[in-house]
Amino acid sequence: MRQHPLSQIGLSRSLKLSQLLIFDRVMETGSILHAANDMGLSQPAVTKVIQELEQSFQGTLFARSNRGVIPSELGHVVSRRVKSLLAEFRHMTDELDQFRFGAAGHIVVGTLISASAHLLPMAITRLKERSPNVLITVREGPTAQLFPSLATGELDLVVGRIPEGDLPLSDAFPLTHHALFDDSLAVVVGANHDLARAPIKSLNDLAHAPWILPTQESPVRLAIERMFRGAGLEMPTDLVESMSVFTNLGLLQDAPRVAVMPQVAASQFVRWGLLHILDIRETGSFGTIGFSVRSSKTLTPACEAFVECLRDVAKTYCAS
Repeated sequence: MRQHPLSQIGLSRSLKLSQLLIFDRVMETGSILHAANDMGLSQPAVTKVIQELEQSFQGTLFARSNRGVIPSELGHVVSRRVKSLLAEFRHMTDELDQFRFGAAGHIVVGTLISASAHLLPMAITRLKERSPNVLITVREGPTAQLFPSLATGELDLVVGRIPEGDLPLSDAFPLTHHALFDDSLAVVVGANHDLARAPIKSLNDLAHAPWILPTQESPVRLAIERMFRGAGLEMPTDLVESMSVFTNLGLLQDAPRVAVMPQVAASQFVRWGLLHILDIRETGSFGTIGFSVRSSKTLTPACEAFVECLRDVAKTYCAS
């Protein structure tokens, strides 16, 4: 049933920012107790807020479980809107700070491994040199997690591999993708292992080696599978599937495993003395590195300055 306009006015007046913040924390933690601890409140106080919201929305927002609380269908609907509202409140705060204090603001960036090793740190460094008062928050995760957060406004932009146009993820959300440079795949091993000094020239030389590959839902996994098929090889049987940069680096230091990662990221780890890139002729394209933003949202001055820094750093990759 469509809600009467007067009821909508009453609902908007009854809601408080503090209630929405508490609701969002319960959603994030899946626990009344954890949300209370995080916000310095008592458990009964958080429970009371949830009950008040359920009265306002005329429905159950959470169901109790052995591990905490599970959002209802109504809870999921409310959560999407609450995240957008909180994001807009943050943007309003940033714009007011910009108006009152000049070059300030808050940027929340989502990133993937393809950008987190060199592109993103270099861009952040350049921005902080220009505007030291800008607060930058970085959140790392898979594309399938970052893009929904970008669509709701929790993130201001996502930096990393742009999804290919024929993949469902490319147009699943109202986002605009901006290309910066193209990257290739690199086959890597730990710098101190025998494989780093072995005369390896093809994937066939590594057919029986233990590998680390991205998880199957990762778009990069498709490119790697094409690489193996192009070489006439089956996928490795001794395999660790991982999207964790630190876990993968640890495994490569402690065991003679082989991994695949973007060339730009791998080159940075080589400079740090952690990895060695094998001269494998079958390695193909990793994809296009760039940044994604919401199509319907104008970037804040701080975000525009950060995008300019991203483009400046990317020029060094295009020139090399």
